[in-house]
Amino acid sequence: MRPVVCAVDVGTGSARAGIFDHDGNLLGRADAPIDIRQVRAGEAEHDSEQIWQAVCQAVRAARTASGVSAEAISAIGFDATCSLVVRGADGARIPVSSDGEARWDTIAWHDHRAMVEADELTATAHPALSAVGGTMSPEMQLPKLMWLKRRLPATWLAAEGIFDLADFLACRASGLNLRSINTLTCKWLYAQDEPGGWPTDLLGRVDLADMKERAELVSPPIPVGSGPGFVKPNHCAALGLSERCRVAVGMVDAYAGALGTLGHLPERRLSTDAALIAGTSSCVMLAAAAPHPLPSVWGPFRDAALPGRWMSEAGQSATGALLDHLIRLHGLVPSEVTHSRICERIAAIRNVEGPDFAPRLHVLPDFHGNRSPFGDPHALGVIHGLPLDSSFDGLCRFYWRTCVAIAMGVRHIVETLRDAGNVIETLHVAGGHLRNPLLTELYANALNCRVTRPAGPDAVLLGTAIAAATCAGLHQDLTAASRAMIKPALSIDPDPGSTALYDRDYRIFLEMHRHRQQIDALSAPR
Repeated sequence: MRPVVCAVDVGTGSARAGIFDHDGNLLGRADAPIDIRQVRAGEAEHDSEQIWQAVCQAVRAARTASGVSAEAISAIGFDATCSLVVRGADGARIPVSSDGEARWDTIAWHDHRAMVEADELTATAHPALSAVGGTMSPEMQLPKLMWLKRRLPATWLAAEGIFDLADFLACRASGLNLRSINTLTCKWLYAQDEPGGWPTDLLGRVDLADMKERAELVSPPIPVGSGPGFVKPNHCAALGLSERCRVAVGMVDAYAGALGTLGHLPERRLSTDAALIAGTSSCVMLAAAAPHPLPSVWGPFRDAALPGRWMSEAGQSATGALLDHLIRLHGLVPSEVTHSRICERIAAIRNVEGPDFAPRLHVLPDFHGNRSPFGDPHALGVIHGLPLDSSFDGLCRFYWRTCVAIAMGVRHIVETLRDAGNVIETLHVAGGHLRNPLLTELYANALNCRVTRPAGPDAVLLGTAIAAATCAGLHQDLTAASRAMIKPALSIDPDPGSTALYDRDYRIFLEMHRHRQQIDALSAPR
């Protein structure tokens, strides 16, 4: 059999593995849940050892489903959320909370415990912050590292390796200290063109001069699509792979999705197309030929996913997570079944009431801050017009209008990017939102641009498979691998009859932002 590759995608709640052939066909796929500890409001933690076990379970099951032998898998690649893993001597787990067991050694990507530290970094106005749009987010790694050093000095002093989750998985699989250009540039403020790569003066100002020592950042990071190591012999049985399987360096999940949706496009299309990688959160990804820093947009990062391109990321911190939150508020358990039941009921009500469904109910979806276009991690959600209705139909109305708000947030990002000179004619949507028919419909109808969806089942996994296939030498480089493995996207046609309706909703959306700013100003403590 021709060589195949394995791709692993670790999200907020599960690890997913897929086996792909040389042409990008998915031969087998499997999922395994991962644990998450909700500590306090705005805080969340993982157990990296349990994540590793879930990865191993998913990889073995995907290989079984594919019917390929361990020897046929020539490389494995990882993408993951930008969660922060802390390990001590001999790889021992170290707690990242004062009240946590040692096994809770990973600060989840969406954890906002380091809000004060993020504000302090922003207040420095250091030139390095241009890489994160001028505003440091608590979801980035530097504020989390500052928080650890200040609040848990014993953990900090015991640390002998601190990793982005995707890097941790690549290091664990290979036994080598493999750090990716993608993770370090996108989440740690590493700059390839800086002497030594790091803004050492900034690190000194915020008492992180010893960060490289504690994190074991001893070598320059490695480009996406490469990897000098093989699966460590003592991990072969757990993963169901052979010692001849290469390990590719990792990527942050949104960038894997960008590679899996944009990587095959010709040069001219990369100037007019963007990707929307939408799941628990949502990211609008751009791939420019030259750097154009923008306020409240992360990047641009050279070679972060597409070779020779500058990647930028504008996002919403809570989208799928917000819909789950609404379901919990109404006493139900979020699941695919629950979401499907709500979507089916909304479709039935809209058939009776028409397209202008719940017209006086409006939502600002910034329940976990506003990444873009305001760069305000302190922003909060707003609900206007909520009636005294706790019924299931009341939930459906609230859910629908929140879906509209999520789409309006993406439109706000896209229009802000256009106002800054970006030509966005086509938006390639990928991720878990494609399983939600309401969001799929809204992205087509509310954004005033052409929308596509991948032909394959999982563009994020495919992007990681492209990196693994390049690492294995199945293709010459990332561009050749992308063009061989990505299938033509499927267009989603908008309904021109809905334009006026969503233009009205967008005007209301912008007005609510203005009102929130006024109210926040009045509410500010004296």
